[in-house]
Amino acid sequence: MDPKPSMTFIDKPVIPGDVILDVSAMMDQTIKLGGGLQQDHDTITVIKAGILRFSEPNKYWIESSHKRYIPTVGDTVLGIVVDKRADSFFVDIKGPMVAFLPVLAFEGGTRRNIPKYEVGALIYARIVNANTEMNPELSCMDASGKAAEFGLLKDGYMFESSTGLSRMLLSSPTCPVLEGLGKKLAFEIAVGLNGRVWVNAEHPSSIILVANAIMNSESLTPVQQKIMVERLLDRVN
Repeated sequence: MDPKPSMTFIDKPVIPGDVILDVSAMMDQTIKLGGGLQQDHDTITVIKAGILRFSEPNKYWIESSHKRYIPTVGDTVLGIVVDKRADSFFVDIKGPMVAFLPVLAFEGGTRRNIPKYEVGALIYARIVNANTEMNPELSCMDASGKAAEFGLLKDGYMFESSTGLSRMLLSSPTCPVLEGLGKKLAFEIAVGLNGRVWVNAEHPSSIILVANAIMNSESLTPVQQKIMVERLLDRVN
């Protein structure tokens, strides 16, 4: 039996109760299920409305386009500084509560070199502690203690998206919209799993084109994304 579910489901909206796969003839194969799906005996059933996604060899998940973000340890987020205290910055990450970023949560951070982030500053950070009873904790270091790509984001343009779009942009392999744009344009991008995207480029026209392409890509299939990007690039060439 072909392990791939019917093409009528892949990259299409599904609702709870939809059966997307019969695994009775797939006993020798490993299937990976992401959020929104569950196995009920020999069938894979949808339990959360969204778009069914599939990646080789046998990974399936439901991509939901929620505006609300639930902080999760390990997530990268784009945050806006809303207040600053002696020992931490308070940061809006679109979650139920503001997050806090300790002034020492930076590579080589000491009391003598505290970052001077003003209210309204946009930062790229990582969630290191998340609990429903407490404010999420952020860090501008990776797991090895290095700054990596984290920290203040200057200039550019930040826009909000659904969390589903953010996950698509961070997926592997690279989604068609970013792959296509990257072949023709030079730009920087930071994607937060909290539904925020920042782009920057040398020319404002490139920033606008990249942002528009990303925002228009959410409801498109990979093939449609590729066609859309080609058309946008043709207009500026």
